[in-house]
Amino acid sequence: MKIIKILKRTAEGAVDLLFPRRCPVCDGIVREPGEKICLSCLKKLKLLTPPWCLCCGKKLSEEAEYCPECGEAEQPFVRGRMLYEYQSAAPAIYRFKYGGRREYADFFGEQVSLYLGDFIKSAAPQALVPIPLHKKRERKRGYNQADLLAQSIGRRMGVPVLRRTLVRTKNTAPLKRLNPQERQNNLKKAFKIARNDVELKTIIIIDDIYTTGSTIKEAARVLKQAGAEKIYFITLAGGSGI
Repeated sequence: MKIIKILKRTAEGAVDLLFPRRCPVCDGIVREPGEKICLSCLKKLKLLTPPWCLCCGKKLSEEAEYCPECGEAEQPFVRGRMLYEYQSAAPAIYRFKYGGRREYADFFGEQVSLYLGDFIKSAAPQALVPIPLHKKRERKRGYNQADLLAQSIGRRMGVPVLRRTLVRTKNTAPLKRLNPQERQNNLKKAFKIARNDVELKTIIIIDDIYTTGSTIKEAARVLKQAGAEKIYFITLAGGSGI
């Protein structure tokens, strides 16, 4: 086993020399051998800490069980968790999503597994389902960041990733330009199940950001219509609940 570990580290070191990793925070070359982020930058990513909404996981500014939205209406998911406070992670997530930095998925997947691993284990999911991009948008971007993140988490946690079970049939407008009601209308009938033979009772949806939750709610609704009983979700970051 020691020999295998040595060979693995040697191979990883060679890859780092040929294709140096970029830091998710500063986007510079990571100088520390074997690291996925500059150690001086690590503290700049702020983990989301309590109090948070017991349903959607949004950060709360005061002690409460639920954010106003979850306290007023039943949600299509059981519970969600977010890894980082939005402001600290927003530039990194933007580059991961739009800047071609697909290599960030390795670091983010490691962090999710480290800090939200207990949440994943307690949910006991049969699969992880990434939020899909429309085929035109994925073709233009070259990848789906939620898919890469789900694969990274799945490898570490030993949970299968169903990449093509949920598909996006509607090339929706960018949500950041829409208000909450427009987002909800924009996402109606945006997803469908591609494989009706998949029988899953417990699923964790994976996405990059949770703001109003419109995307995850619509995806959860479609998955529940297909027979899923318990839907959870994980995102890298999200807005505050109060």
